[in-house]
Amino acid sequence: MNYDFKTGIELVKLCDAEDIKISEVMIRREMDISETAREDVIAEMRSSLHVMRESSEKGLTEKVQSVSRLSGGEAMKLYSYADAEPLSGSHTCKAAAAAMAVVEVNAAMGRIVAAPTAGASGILPGVLLETGKARNWSDDQLIEGLFCAGAVGMLFAKNATISGAAGGCQAETGVAAAISAAALVEISGGSPMQCLDAAAIAIKNIEGLVCDPVAGLVECPCIKRNAMGAANAMLSADMALCGITSLIPFDEVVVSMYNVGRDIRPEYRETSKGGLAATPTAKLIASGIKRMNGRRDD
Repeated sequence: MNYDFKTGIELVKLCDAEDIKISEVMIRREMDISETAREDVIAEMRSSLHVMRESSEKGLTEKVQSVSRLSGGEAMKLYSYADAEPLSGSHTCKAAAAAMAVVEVNAAMGRIVAAPTAGASGILPGVLLETGKARNWSDDQLIEGLFCAGAVGMLFAKNATISGAAGGCQAETGVAAAISAAALVEISGGSPMQCLDAAAIAIKNIEGLVCDPVAGLVECPCIKRNAMGAANAMLSADMALCGITSLIPFDEVVVSMYNVGRDIRPEYRETSKGGLAATPTAKLIASGIKRMNGRRDD
């Protein structure tokens, strides 16, 4: 059987035809395309999970700091605060902190897994690892979640974009939240259609978000947007699991996101010429970093 798919509808039909999960479709697709044995495909994803866990733990236990000094240590603060009855709930706070931790490690030139990009690399590991701890999910379950996320992410890449330069931050932290929501739903026992509903809800919550990195660095506002993306993913997953559906079908949401991304003015698409990057404070920060780099070059 051909396990290739180009739309969410095609993906769900493949799942329904053999009564399998999205993750299983993706595993079989990868086996066919790469002509690789099942155990090797899964082993590669297990390696990615290992890197995700390492980067998250590093950012939560060490005060990693970027060369620019714009980020570092905030993930640890939020994670510690999570035990003090936070307004958003302990689990949400911990997932958000874990998401921030990964992106802080990235900003400090550490090793991460782009999921789907470096700037949005914290959301998927943050929600999966922390929810896994809370619910005693095994690594095998987490790996299935990663394959599900990969399948849904591929649909965004094929039919829209996962690039902030092409579609704004909605294409990065938005897509990361969407694929994370789908993964959470699958591991929690939801149907393939519920996975896509969760992804659609998550992307709708963030549609139109611009990409405006201060000083051109993947730190501000990117790291905190990963925290918010984690919360978005978790609530979107809960909505789908309780039976709430997306009024606009997943495939149409993907196209809508792409069209909105194309309409976003260039200065709001990773050029650092608009939005937060154009504020007086951001300009001072950018000038300071330029001077610092100039001294290092001398």
